[in-house]
Amino acid sequence: MPSILFVCTANICRSPMAEAIFKAKLAEWGPEAARAFSTVASAGVNADPRGGPIDARAAAALQRKGYEVARKWRSRRFDIEADFNRYDHVLVMEEDHLAALRRKAGAERAAKAQLLLNFAPGLQGREVPDPYFGPATGFDAVIELIEQAVGGLGAAWREGRLAGR
Repeated sequence: MPSILFVCTANICRSPMAEAIFKAKLAEWGPEAARAFSTVASAGVNADPRGGPIDARAAAALQRKGYEVARKWRSRRFDIEADFNRYDHVLVMEEDHLAALRRKAGAERAAKAQLLLNFAPGLQGREVPDPYFGPATGFDAVIELIEQAVGGLGAAWREGRLAGR
């Protein structure tokens, strides 16, 4: 049963969006998928240690597309020890996140981490852009990219290419 952690910078935009989209797609994939992915979460490499809500523009973009974030959801910082031990797949939004994890955890442990868009057909090696400093439409574009990657994750799981414990 593979466990997945989505990671971005502050865990207030991209990674909680990816978490919400992935969890919504699990329901569409059926009860077997929900059982297979019982552990899905998000974190940020530089998240505020006190935690905070999802960015209002990210929440609004998710809502426009019919996705929902749990009311009690709070951001959290990536925990090198706990998260690399708990999660089989650490899916990051950009190369800087990979570099930060490698610096903090070492290359061997950070081998669990890869770019989320590596699962999106035709987008391998690309980054999910940070919409935080841009217009609200940037959040909609990010959702489209995440949906492609999540679709690829689902295909990888159905085809047995997504290893778990």
